[in-house]
Amino acid sequence: MDTDFINITTENLSSEHFCCIIRSKKEHQGVEAKRQWLSARLNEGHVFRKLNAKATVFIEYAPLETAWVPVTGDNYYYVYCLWVLGSDKGKGYGKFLMEYCLADAREKGKSGICMLGAKKQKSWLSDQSFAKKFGFEVVDTTDNGYELLALSFDGTTPKFTQNAKSQKIGNKELTIYYDMQCPFICQNIEMIKQYCETNNIPAYLIQIDTLQKAKELPCVFNNYGVFYKGNFETVNLLDIAYLERILKK
Repeated sequence: MDTDFINITTENLSSEHFCCIIRSKKEHQGVEAKRQWLSARLNEGHVFRKLNAKATVFIEYAPLETAWVPVTGDNYYYVYCLWVLGSDKGKGYGKFLMEYCLADAREKGKSGICMLGAKKQKSWLSDQSFAKKFGFEVVDTTDNGYELLALSFDGTTPKFTQNAKSQKIGNKELTIYYDMQCPFICQNIEMIKQYCETNNIPAYLIQIDTLQKAKELPCVFNNYGVFYKGNFETVNLLDIAYLERILKK
């Protein structure tokens, strides 16, 4: 099965598709933004491994020290995404990808692997029950149900930053923190920007474009976090109806 998979490298970055949005010829704004973001990460030890086919089967992880998440710890890997969707489910691909990450971590002398979880499965999160079959355990929590899962090799554990646990900001206007790691973000932010400008709604759309900003995020999710009246609302991408419901609060 190993030969069925490839890693994104600086050599094939421009030609390989990203599994979440697959485009054959037509350029996609979010995909190109992801490509640029990833090009700066690959020399930091970031790994994007995928099935060598037009499929949503991949794992994406990085050394925790350079992972764009408000999680701290020493010598860990952080798993951003592990997805197997559609007709490729049930073929053992997820297990194979997780085992690849575990073997990579052990080979490099890591202390363990961690990933974002939740008491109840939430959107954008990899399958919690699947991770726990490998021995991942809850090592930190937030008041709104998010969990940090870790598989420790040496007894040490990572943790959320205090900022991430706060889930609050001083600004009362609509505020969205986002980065370009996810190909779906770009167009969504543009849509919200246009809606707010058209309807004279003050909005702060804050791009997380450095590691430091990512580590200081006031919510646990790195790609997208929506706040209104100073409170955390959601990590889900907003459509107009969802946005309007928030603004009526």
